[in-house]
Amino acid sequence: MISYLHKTLKKEGLSRRNFIQISSLSATGILLGLGVTSCGPDGKEVAGSWQPSVYLRIDSEGKVIITAHRSEMGQGIRTGLAMIVADELGADWEKVVVEQAVGDEKKYGNQNTDGSFSIRMYYQPLREAGATARHLLLAAAAEEWNVPASECEAKNGEVTHAGSGKSIGYGELTAAAAKLPVPNITDLKLKDTKDFTLIGKETPIVDLKDIVTGKAIYGIDAEVPNAKVAVIARCPVMGGSVSKFDDTAAKKIKGVLDIIELDAGGIPPQLNKPMGGIAVIAENTWAAIKGREALEITWDYGPNKDYDSEMQTKEMVKSFESEGTVRRKDGDVAKAMSGASKILDRTYTTPYFAHGMIEPPCALANVKDNTCEVWAPIQHPQFAKDSVVGALGLDDKNVTVNVTLLGGAFGRKSKPDFIVEAALLSQKSGHPIRLLWTREDDIHNDFLQGQSAHRIKVGLDKKNGVVAWDHHAAFPSIGATSNASVIQPSGFEIGMGATDLPFNIPNIQVETHDAKAHTRLGWLRSVCNIHNGFAIGSMVDEIAVTRGMDAKDNLLDLIGPDRSLTFDGIVGNHFNYGESLEDFPWETARLKNVIERAAKEANWGQTLPKGQGQGIAAFKSFLTYVACVVRVAVDEKGNLTIPEVHYALDCGVAVNVDRIKAQFEGGAIFGTSLGMMSKISYKDGRAEQDNFDGYRIARMPESPIEVKVHIVESSEKPTGIGEPPIPPFVPALCNAIYAATGKRITSLPIDLANTTA
Repeated sequence: MISYLHKTLKKEGLSRRNFIQISSLSATGILLGLGVTSCGPDGKEVAGSWQPSVYLRIDSEGKVIITAHRSEMGQGIRTGLAMIVADELGADWEKVVVEQAVGDEKKYGNQNTDGSFSIRMYYQPLREAGATARHLLLAAAAEEWNVPASECEAKNGEVTHAGSGKSIGYGELTAAAAKLPVPNITDLKLKDTKDFTLIGKETPIVDLKDIVTGKAIYGIDAEVPNAKVAVIARCPVMGGSVSKFDDTAAKKIKGVLDIIELDAGGIPPQLNKPMGGIAVIAENTWAAIKGREALEITWDYGPNKDYDSEMQTKEMVKSFESEGTVRRKDGDVAKAMSGASKILDRTYTTPYFAHGMIEPPCALANVKDNTCEVWAPIQHPQFAKDSVVGALGLDDKNVTVNVTLLGGAFGRKSKPDFIVEAALLSQKSGHPIRLLWTREDDIHNDFLQGQSAHRIKVGLDKKNGVVAWDHHAAFPSIGATSNASVIQPSGFEIGMGATDLPFNIPNIQVETHDAKAHTRLGWLRSVCNIHNGFAIGSMVDEIAVTRGMDAKDNLLDLIGPDRSLTFDGIVGNHFNYGESLEDFPWETARLKNVIERAAKEANWGQTLPKGQGQGIAAFKSFLTYVACVVRVAVDEKGNLTIPEVHYALDCGVAVNVDRIKAQFEGGAIFGTSLGMMSKISYKDGRAEQDNFDGYRIARMPESPIEVKVHIVESSEKPTGIGEPPIPPFVPALCNAIYAATGKRITSLPIDLANTTA
């Protein structure tokens, strides 16, 4: 059916942003293909193979089948996208079925479920898809009853005519509707937002029953007959390779079938290349792991064998003594500083962070007869498919990537290195291969969020006004994973909160400094907003203390009057998450509004018992405005708990309120982990942490006790949800600790015992 669709598209030469009725499809129903112009995360329009397509089918029984072309990792995207279509269609939600698409951007368009942009990208096109189908169903019913379509209503999976009292189900109308001409988008009338029946409501995810009953299929659950298990011994130092190895003992392990050497990807490591190493193929997981333990390998550790992350942090801080690369320049910071009555000068550092997924990377691949089929928890199936095609030398049409549910991802599973490994091992061994990464494999070899150092100097005048902001930043860039010569942050990395600082300060300068990559780097939930937000949000609180102002009032004062920001001082392009400022303006009024809302809901400024304190921070990321108030309690022994967190957010139209709340509740726990306990460090080129005992993530007693999420009602375009909870949480937490204890946190993870007041 899908092939038929694309043949029709080609034959008819239909333009993008047109809905296409594909065929009558006899009694099976109607199929609507949705073609739209789309932009990737970089904001560039992508033609040809990037043309997104979302398919809606209504069968003769009235069942509405929506093909989800995005990956479900707990964020609820399969439900959110379906809600948009179903609401505009007037579908009976009980009759909606969501099917997962395989990885194929030629058919489905962009499938990279990353960057919190799925709803933002597809909200309007999906509404138009639903409205088109609704229009056809109404027209078909009107013809059947010989009445004006304007007198008919589509609702709850049926069309009714009030004048005659007649009604007919969608399934009975599909054959007739499929014969009608498809309306132009400009002729469509979308629902008034007040008539939404699903959008804006709390709707459980469509996968819920399968997940809670154990029926859901994650990557690690996928099966094919006679699949063998593989684990890989990798060099513990990034960029290293096998010098020699002896597999005699490994082959004696019962169940071990084969030992295969994989070539090293080298430096730069790339996102889709194996690290290289020695793979053990076995009948079961136990034999594979025991076989790996029995290998005797001599490694060539390569140029990173002496890498020490603590030493690099010191070097990054020292680099601030030299002139950096100017990334934003408003006014004259040097002159303003020289005339300042008071100068604050603080350096903040953060460590490497791992993704810490509950389900480590895994993939099942079956290569036979010049074909390859993969089942994997992957955020970017097209990238995976292209990578397998390139690695195995197969024809594109002979590779299929099936997307399973993801047991956590946070950005890690958009890199298909592990899928390529599984496919190569299947090709080399002749077996279907289930590749498993152990927890240790994942923590040792993750694409990490890079460590960072920030130095911020702030000048105040005699009247306590802030007249200068001088921000220096150094951190290894994600770009180095693909290009080893990259030693400075990219525009999007420093643009995540640093160069787009929203404060009404006349003199602002942002500079970046060199930091070479020595590990595999990638994007982690919220990316550089994490450390940019920590440094900026913490300095804002220090300004409040210095000025003797209430922290909330200080924050609002720094933001200044209501206005749309243009960021004329940025060197290069302003990073706006791939969108123009015209379509998604930076409005200070919306940021101030969420600050006021969070403060009100949290009873900001209340009198608290000794040892308790509130902290506040606000941040815009992924185009969503978020303010956060955290309350902490620290007992006499220094034990810290988080009794309450209040979030206020403005994400434009809130599609699924249930999922938004869940994302922020989970975000508070994620932020607690990053702030309080998570850290990857390197010594002699090796990660010093092995498992969740060393790389800590928050457990139940450590998590916030209560998280309250307050969503601003809005008719603005919807924006991101998955990542925005993190950036304001960490500084709000640190600021609350200062309020409770007088201890200023300048380095993560928080170490209260070794922090002085």
